[in-house]
Amino acid sequence: MPWVKVFVADAGSTDGTQQLALGFAGRLDIEVIPGGLPSVGRNAGARRAATPYVLFIDADMELKDPTLLRRAMELMQRRKLHCVTTNIWCSSGTMRDHVLYVLNDIAQYGSFVVRPFSTGMFMLFEKASFDRLGGFNDRALYAEDYLLTKKVSNRRFGIVTGRIHTTNRRFRNMGHFKIISMFVKTMFNTFNDKYFLRDHGYWEDKVESGAIGSAHPSAH
Repeated sequence: MPWVKVFVADAGSTDGTQQLALGFAGRLDIEVIPGGLPSVGRNAGARRAATPYVLFIDADMELKDPTLLRRAMELMQRRKLHCVTTNIWCSSGTMRDHVLYVLNDIAQYGSFVVRPFSTGMFMLFEKASFDRLGGFNDRALYAEDYLLTKKVSNRRFGIVTGRIHTTNRRFRNMGHFKIISMFVKTMFNTFNDKYFLRDHGYWEDKVESGAIGSAHPSAH
């Protein structure tokens, strides 16, 4: 699909991310742009998007289902949604990893009752709505994805069936207990935007592991 434009927001990675991404130049229209923390990188890609929709995914995600993006687009257009996400699955994870991602998926469905919740692992946005909401908050030091999606109207938020695959890197780096603790605190601070502008130590582990240097792709 050489007509597909992919922006890879790279925050000075040292693991060959840029070279690996550009290796797909024959199949996709790839452009590597300066990144930073996720909000900065994602916004940088979105500013260059000239299409009605923009998809945000994390660097370690794998789209194994070739129909997922098409079905997400169809759902968004059919129901006139502003944001669509999907389920998350950890193919190479342990049983504990699987359980926690299932709970994450359940939380996404449950968020229809309060405020929409989607992780940045897969966020398909209508570009006009993304711009109207102001994009990702560049000041966000934690959960910038939730800080944005909770602004979306419940009626304009959707979850497409299927799943996108990730690794258990987050659990390996930070531990299951810390991830659970941060998730619970996030839920309790749903109505406290200032909570997401404070440093909660999430990126310390990413810097040490080199994960923050990975790309935050923005494709449309």
